Amino acid sequence: MVESAGGGPGDGAAEMLDRPLPDGVRRRVVQIVSDGFGGLTVGELPVQLRQYARFAPNRRAKFAGNAMAAALETDPLFRQRIAEKFREAQPELAGALDSGSPTPAADPHEVAAAAYVLRPAGWVKLVTAAGEEAQRADAERAGEESRAELERLREELDRAREQTRAGAEGLRTELDAARKEAESLHRKLRSALSDVKRGEAALRKVRGELETVRAEGQTQVSAAESESRRLKARLGEVEAALEATRRAAREGRSVEDMRVRLLLDTVLDAAQGLRRELALPPVSVRPAATVDAVEPGRMTPKDIATRALSENDPAILDQLLALPQAHLVVDGYNVTKTGYPQMPLEKQRLRLLGQLSQLAAQTGAEVTCVFDGAELVAPVLLAPPRGVRVLFSKPGVTADELIRQLVRAEPPGRPVIVASTDREVADGIAKAGARPVASAVLLKRLS
Repeated sequence: MVESAGGGPGDGAAEMLDRPLPDGVRRRVVQIVSDGFGGLTVGELPVQLRQYARFAPNRRAKFAGNAMAAALETDPLFRQRIAEKFREAQPELAGALDSGSPTPAADPHEVAAAAYVLRPAGWVKLVTAAGEEAQRADAERAGEESRAELERLREELDRAREQTRAGAEGLRTELDAARKEAESLHRKLRSALSDVKRGEAALRKVRGELETVRAEGQTQVSAAESESRRLKARLGEVEAALEATRRAAREGRSVEDMRVRLLLDTVLDAAQGLRRELALPPVSVRPAATVDAVEPGRMTPKDIATRALSENDPAILDQLLALPQAHLVVDGYNVTKTGYPQMPLEKQRLRLLGQLSQLAAQTGAEVTCVFDGAELVAPVLLAPPRGVRVLFSKPGVTADELIRQLVRAEPPGRPVIVASTDREVADGIAKAGARPVASAVLLKRLS
């Protein structure tokens, strides 16, 4: 920053910096401007700074630091207003600078920043002295850091040497253990070679025994073939004897058939005589005619047996909902994603709830529609349609578990129908006494 305009004579305005402000002084100057910024009206601010009028001081110093520094350097009126605010905030330091005797114990950066804003006589020397003081402090700090870094490196070198010695000792120990293990392996290898030689000798022995067994087997096969030929000859003899026996049996059976036919004719004649003796009237009524049923042409839809309906027939759902106090529980997204998955979730919900409202009005059954709360990106605002209870599962609870809770909450004996294609849901609610119905059946009924 270089001062290019100022006030009257003797106020330090004619003095100019021949070097940039030190970083510490510059940060403090920006902070002073940011603190005084809030006490000014929007009209008192330079045009380029008015957009930061509503910023908090820290945020203003962060985002508008360069703009405020530039305005302070180029706009004397803005600098004078900031100087007035600083005098009001820190009158002691401002008075000390005006008198030319700042407090020796004061922070050099604070004194230099205040001098840069207030521009008393000799302010350039104060800023220059602060820069030199900051450089000395940085040099001392760098020296301290270098000494600390050197000490740290020495400690790391000592630790590395110690670790190297320990590593060497460990390597020697591992080398000794490896040598011992190698000797042990050599011994095991020699033992294994001996076992291999013994195994080869045993294999040769087994091969000789196998050849002997094969020879004996060939002998036994020849004997078995001879026995087979003898048995085949014997079987031919037995078959011939059996055929002779069958012929004799057929001849004997013809005699028996004649006797049975004679006995049957006798029974039939006796029955005819008994019919004439009893003089029974002709039979006009059959037993089947005594059973109460609906004759063809007189049946109504209510007379059709429900067990004759297919599992996929939507009439089953009508019959279930016609039961007293029936309660229909619908797995919402399972039904909508089965029927119209291409629609957005919001339109899926609205379409299904509208159809369920019509179904509730037609059947008079209690209807509850359950949706999975995990599918939601924001709270759903909707008015449940008449006759339909709408529930969303809580975080961490699936719609399947909420359906099982609803089923378990019903008293035993009440007809509860659950519309879902999820096999796990169907099995779970069936064990609890509810009646599962496929989503496709409900969709057919709704359409």
